[in-house]
Amino acid sequence: METIDLVIIGSGLYGLAMAKTYHQFHPTLTLAIFDKAETIGGVWAQERLYDGLRTNNLKGTYEYLDYPMSPELFGVKPGEYMTGPTMHTYLSSYAEAFGIKDKIRLRHTVLEAAHQGGAEGGWVLTVEGPDGMTKKKVFATKMVLATGLTSEAFLPDFKGQETFGAPLFHSKELKKYEGTLEGETKVVTVLGGTKSAWDAVYAYASKGIKVNWVIRESGHGPAWMAPSFVTPFKLWLEALVHTRILTWFSPCIWGAADGYSLIRRFWHGTAIGRAVTDAFWWALGSDVKTINKYSSHPETKKLEPWSPAMFVASSFSILNFPSDFFDLIRKGTVNIHIADITRLSPKTVHLSNESQLATEALCCVTGWKHVPPVKFLPEGIEKELGLPHSPDGDGEPTFTDEMVTRADEEILSRFPRLRNQPVINKRYKPMTETEGLSTSDETNPQARRLTPWTLYRFMVPPSPRFLATRDIAFIGCFSSFSSGLAVYPQALWICAFLDDKLPLSVMPSGKTLLGGESKLKKETMGEKGKTVEQVRYETVLQARFGKWRYPAGHGHQFPDFVFDALPYIDSMLGDLGLEIHRKRSWWAEMAEPYGLEDYKDIVSEYAEKYDGMVCA
Repeated sequence: METIDLVIIGSGLYGLAMAKTYHQFHPTLTLAIFDKAETIGGVWAQERLYDGLRTNNLKGTYEYLDYPMSPELFGVKPGEYMTGPTMHTYLSSYAEAFGIKDKIRLRHTVLEAAHQGGAEGGWVLTVEGPDGMTKKKVFATKMVLATGLTSEAFLPDFKGQETFGAPLFHSKELKKYEGTLEGETKVVTVLGGTKSAWDAVYAYASKGIKVNWVIRESGHGPAWMAPSFVTPFKLWLEALVHTRILTWFSPCIWGAADGYSLIRRFWHGTAIGRAVTDAFWWALGSDVKTINKYSSHPETKKLEPWSPAMFVASSFSILNFPSDFFDLIRKGTVNIHIADITRLSPKTVHLSNESQLATEALCCVTGWKHVPPVKFLPEGIEKELGLPHSPDGDGEPTFTDEMVTRADEEILSRFPRLRNQPVINKRYKPMTETEGLSTSDETNPQARRLTPWTLYRFMVPPSPRFLATRDIAFIGCFSSFSSGLAVYPQALWICAFLDDKLPLSVMPSGKTLLGGESKLKKETMGEKGKTVEQVRYETVLQARFGKWRYPAGHGHQFPDFVFDALPYIDSMLGDLGLEIHRKRSWWAEMAEPYGLEDYKDIVSEYAEKYDGMVCA
């Protein structure tokens, strides 16, 4: 059996950064990146890049801090969005530049991961080879999952789909069905209201193909969409969410990590503060509605969001299209239907309002599966791993009723505003509970009885077993458009975790839990040690917070946030003992947005602090 010191599953933005960072500190250890895709890149793999796909981020926030996306090499200038092919080329170039491309094994699917008993732990992986037939066992001393939250598409079963006789597919496969974007196609149907649905609608309509856009009347409604520059002052939205003074207006359970807990307490703990905070969110939402001119046309009016801006998290997305999206609606190329699909018949979509839509394809933007694409063994270990699972039965180690009740009490006492939850849709039903739609897939995103992702700092299991063995972590398992800023702090934090170098004020030493001595230098241990019980409670507190903070997003399922990304980065840097406030003055710290340039030295700072070796 092949033995590998570190296995990373997934070769997207986070997987490549994790591999590069770990390899720099451990150049003599063996490393392999398994990915079932045909090419590297994750969401930017070539097989997922349909014509016109672009990033939501403008150049400057969605790249690696130590590998600039230079205009000379990649053809992207400041103020421009990156195309799908550009992102794929950039990620491939990054892997080549840092010597990890030869460690990537494409078309290798990790089917199972069985944890091994004993003090050292480790994982026996069952890996399916490129032929889809051959399976082999691999022993991974440590493992990091970088599969993210959008790797496994969920497609419901439609009543009558066996007679439909036209392409029916998830938007993830739009590249595979690219023929529907070309040739003789006259009319298609797109189901869904999230940003990916807007992307699919634009991909078809911009080519002159008529689109019937179905947004569920029993769902969450259309996504919040804003241009990259908002407010009368035309401020860059991505910069606003990384400006410290504005992050204070967002209730955040980990917000104290930024060192401004008294200011946050005023904004959210006093009546005056909450009134100002409410006004901030109202102004932000009103500005977006005004810019988009929803009320100027009866069809665009249907795209006005149903939920308050404060509660939507990363479903607040960007109008990154090269031409006016709303003009396609005003011209009649796109017709919007607020209704549920009840059944399919030959090349026809039937709606709950009795409309019948003739169509040549049905593109479904119906979400993603709620669990990782790997089966973990032994059975039931997902509870200790902190992965979504049924809370029924005995032996729940973390997400207990007692912990949840305690967390709810703390959340609502610190943020009384969250007691008044918005009613987004009185007619809401999970998709698979509506007429004509169903599923036999227990991992579907509508599974309301699953616990949320429950990982400490959104990265590692909080159970004693894995705090001791330090042999698994998860990177990139949160939703935000701050990936470029968060990727290296997460990678460094996970390196420290796997190497048992985190201070005792962050978590107990793995060696101590196993009865041995920690590798950590005494001067970095911190004054107070944190217990396993405290780690478990903080994990539940932060996982549960999403349910109250972002009811119109995915907060009840996984970490999903926008204005809370900067204090999250603060918490990771603080754990590592690195500088949090990185601006030149107190005014700059408050008013100037954080960007990649502010974190450009964190890898070398980490190496110096922990006597690590960084190999170029």
